[in-house]
Amino acid sequence: MSVQTAVKRKTAPDIFKRKGGEPIVMLTSYHAHTAALVDRYCDVILVGDSLGNVMHGFETTVPVTLEMMILQGHAVMRGSKQALVVVDMPFGSYEASKEQAFHSAARILKETHCGAVKLEGGVRMAETIEFLTTRGIPVMAHIGLTPQSINTLGSFKSQGKEEALKLEQGGNGGPIQDDAVAVAQAGAFSVVVEAVAEPLAKRITQIIPIPTIGIGASNACDGQVLVLEDMLGLSPWVPKFVKRYGNLGPGIEAAIQDYANEVRSRAFPGPEHVYGVKPKA
Repeated sequence: MSVQTAVKRKTAPDIFKRKGGEPIVMLTSYHAHTAALVDRYCDVILVGDSLGNVMHGFETTVPVTLEMMILQGHAVMRGSKQALVVVDMPFGSYEASKEQAFHSAARILKETHCGAVKLEGGVRMAETIEFLTTRGIPVMAHIGLTPQSINTLGSFKSQGKEEALKLEQGGNGGPIQDDAVAVAQAGAFSVVVEAVAEPLAKRITQIIPIPTIGIGASNACDGQVLVLEDMLGLSPWVPKFVKRYGNLGPGIEAAIQDYANEVRSRAFPGPEHVYGVKPKA
């Protein structure tokens, strides 16, 4: 007889059921200590390949490896208890074939114990998403601005403006809307909609049966996501769609400066920070 423990974490089906309900709260995290804080307030923690920018100083997410994602995914799982943890599949780990995608996704789930993976692409990745979901791997899709495609996009610019204009003029459909429909039909439990013109993001949210999670999209989306360091004021530059909820950068710098000054002046460590010797009785 096997012994099974009750599942306390939110799961992909839990998030799927939130369509049209209370907005889904999602933030990124790459460390156990930040994951513990995010976990208290968020439904989903995304271990994003943005760790390449935030942690490693890469200009794009392209250099991020599968091993990097697994390492930080495991850290976030250890630091969190209740949120669904979703780990990004990095560039080059899933595009070659649906079989390659399965092997990469299986490694992520087995080695991190996370609850789902995320991959970029719409129509072109629909077959892969279906292949994964029918084999027990929950997939969060990602459409609109797909940062892993920066070398073909040319820049991190907003998407779907012409498509949104056609919608406002009475038109119907377009490539980004087609992407959204395709990933939903393929079995994704939710989809990130990034830097997509607001009317189009709203329209997509209305017509597909899975939750949309916006980032620079629309407040009509079923949820929102931001990069934690961006919203905390730790990033030197942030996109238009980021609202800074904190300004931790200057505070951290001031603390480091105070520490450096006290070390140089020998004010630290003080008597209360060192171990004395008690005389023997």
